Amino acid sequence: MKKTIVWFRKDLRIHDNPALREASEQGIVIPVFIWSNEDEYMSLSSDASKWWLHHSLLSLQNKLDMMGLTLTIRQGDSFDELSTIIDETNSDAVFFNESYDTYIVTRDELIKEGLNSNGIEVEKFNSHLLFPPGILLNKKNEPYKVFTSFWKNTMQEYVIQPQPTPVEFLAFNQSLPTLAIEDLKLLPVVNWDKKLIEHWLPGEDGAIKRWNDFSKDGIGKYLEGRDIPSAEEISLLSPHLAWGDISVRSIWFSARMILESDRDAYMHSSVEAFMRQLIWREFAYHQWIHFPEIVHTPLREKYRDFPWRDTDEMFTLWKKGLTGYPLVDAGMRQLWETGAIHNRVRMVVASFLVKHLLISWQEGSTWFKETLVDFDIANNAMGWQWVAGSGIDSAPYFRIFNPILQSQKFDGEGVYLRKWLPELAKLPTKYIHTPWEAPADVLLEAEILLGKTYPLPIVDHLFARKRALEAFATVKTNI
Repeated sequence: MKKTIVWFRKDLRIHDNPALREASEQGIVIPVFIWSNEDEYMSLSSDASKWWLHHSLLSLQNKLDMMGLTLTIRQGDSFDELSTIIDETNSDAVFFNESYDTYIVTRDELIKEGLNSNGIEVEKFNSHLLFPPGILLNKKNEPYKVFTSFWKNTMQEYVIQPQPTPVEFLAFNQSLPTLAIEDLKLLPVVNWDKKLIEHWLPGEDGAIKRWNDFSKDGIGKYLEGRDIPSAEEISLLSPHLAWGDISVRSIWFSARMILESDRDAYMHSSVEAFMRQLIWREFAYHQWIHFPEIVHTPLREKYRDFPWRDTDEMFTLWKKGLTGYPLVDAGMRQLWETGAIHNRVRMVVASFLVKHLLISWQEGSTWFKETLVDFDIANNAMGWQWVAGSGIDSAPYFRIFNPILQSQKFDGEGVYLRKWLPELAKLPTKYIHTPWEAPADVLLEAEILLGKTYPLPIVDHLFARKRALEAFATVKTNI
């Protein structure tokens, strides 16, 4: 009987897993996870993401155990470890779902060629994206550079239906040498991550629960709620998608079913707004695949000589949420506490770093990599290039988020600010967005000592805006 190794990567789930499904239909299934040299390098500084991986692997291991399968865990060179397991099991095939990092793609192709030359069947499947790379091109047969056009095209394309979850498996009946998940040492040495478990339930069951709750109670209010930092009408699915706890195709089809079953115009607009976010993720991957330099290098060439003013002191204050601008500080403290940050606030804090402080977007990108549980190379890179104005489809160079107006508009009563900045909790709403404007008696009653219990602004907004526009003027001829 055919024996197939199912090599798990960023697809840590049972449902809509093409590689697992196909293997189960052909014979014996041998589930394997390899923490490879390449994967470790890619995630080296992403402590929050590795924390998620640790717990998501525990979830997958438990799910497979319930189905009579044992997850074999190895560490080292992927080709060597796969070859060893093939020898140990006398396997006939290796099936896996593709990863789209350009380096990993090249490695996977070499692995396929090497295993094929040894008589081993290798099959690759798409499950991490709605559309396989390369099929979405414009009329010139080139990659899309404008999101709106990309979005309109995707709505005309057919997404492959999610595959049914296998009901039963044929398991390999011999025990194999395996590491414990703890042996991979994915958890940070410093136990700052302990607080994350209070906010998240990594793994397939947590992802499905999150989607069910959101699709029932949140998606109909998403259009407005997505911009309100204190609102609960957001999906919080991004970390689950990053490690494949949940299938993006399953979410897409569930959302389309809601569209087709509800005739309310606002509901339609709200669901479509959510679906656009799934396509934004898709757009990020398609840009990354076509322009791999997006991770580290401005896609607009003129930005490569941009006059940044990188300073360790200002960068540290930004990271710690001590800029003196409440919305920026609340966002950065939410990030440190939960490993996530509200999307509207994410844009504001990124804009503040790049345009108010003139610190390079690469610095911010690296900090997000270290601290985000939903870290995703493609999304992270495109998001930062969008804010900096250096990407293909980016915010205009003159778009400089005013952190005060953004705070007043989207957190008018200061609910979000008071949650993440308890030192400002007693401040009247009139001054919660601009503590430095509060009279001395108001500050005294609120137990605030500016410059001590809460910082004064580290840069004046109008000055920072003028300075940023002058800096961008040096490159705007190519914008």
